[in-house]
Amino acid sequence: MRINAKIEFKYIKPEYAETAFESLLPDNAGYIKSHVENDSLICFIDGDSIGRLLSTADDLIFCETMVEKIAELTLKS
Repeated sequence: MRINAKIEFKYIKPEYAETAFESLLPDNAGYIKSHVENDSLICFIDGDSIGRLLSTADDLIFCETMVEKIAELTLKS
């Protein structure tokens, strides 16, 4: 059985969504299909078990959080 999920990250500016997309692309290749739509990064996850899907979603959210933290540090410099 295949299990699918969609996760959408919404940003205050479209440029931030593009930055997040480009930052996460190397880590997501082969695991997550994603694209930018206006001010959102939209990610689609496909897995063969709920455990694998949840693990992938957890990794995605953790990495996106790191992108946000790094962007905050860069903006303050």
